[in-house]
Amino acid sequence: MTLLIMMDEPTVRGLTRLFGDSDQTGTGIQASPVPLSVALPRTRDSLVVVVGGMVGFGGLVALVRRKRLEALDLAVTMRLQTIRHRSLERALTAVSWFGFPPQSRLLPPFAITALWLGRFRLEAAFQLAAWGSALLSSGVKWFMQRPRPLAGSDLRVVAAELGGSSFPSGHVLTYVVTYGWLAILANMLIRPNLPRGLVVAALTTLIAAVGPSRIYLGHHWPTDVAASYLLGSSYLAALVIAYRRLKSRPVPR
Repeated sequence: MTLLIMMDEPTVRGLTRLFGDSDQTGTGIQASPVPLSVALPRTRDSLVVVVGGMVGFGGLVALVRRKRLEALDLAVTMRLQTIRHRSLERALTAVSWFGFPPQSRLLPPFAITALWLGRFRLEAAFQLAAWGSALLSSGVKWFMQRPRPLAGSDLRVVAAELGGSSFPSGHVLTYVVTYGWLAILANMLIRPNLPRGLVVAALTTLIAAVGPSRIYLGHHWPTDVAASYLLGSSYLAALVIAYRRLKSRPVPR
């Protein structure tokens, strides 16, 4: 997702200090507001993501509570786990590493602090709100109380410190929202093409790979992962809507 917004003068100066000038205007930032005819359709698109994600998530909740998808979960997990390669397992283990403590409790605050010290106060507040998806995950887990996959003749579960119930995947939900919002900010704030592309690609790859990683390692069922992608997308789109509305307000000189 790309955000085109109006920025106030302190934000423009802060961006210039952090990322330098990259265009002929000497600022590297386009400070004019987005026309209402452009901003409103973009907000409507995000609203579609919010509603669609919540509807899909609600449907999965109902099906999982009625145990209608257990056979499908088992079949998909076994199919994925038949792919045995040491390099693949190492890569997927590394992807999940960011979601385990203590790093899961250090990296988001580091990003929030860096934004705050860079004078991106609103962006830092929204990054904090994105990290709050971890609390949402804990609440849904408490409500669902779904057992995690158990190691046996059919399933392989890699040893790890796991907490809470299986539905939804806390890793996936927090990755989608926390690192998704960070990717949006990187795409919006970093002006040079190469570093912007590398940062956004790294974050989106992390988000895309964490779902298969959780299934492959035997820590979650496929429907746990799918539910987290749906709920996380809704949460992230809601943040985008709120941020656009705040940044599109006229700024007094």
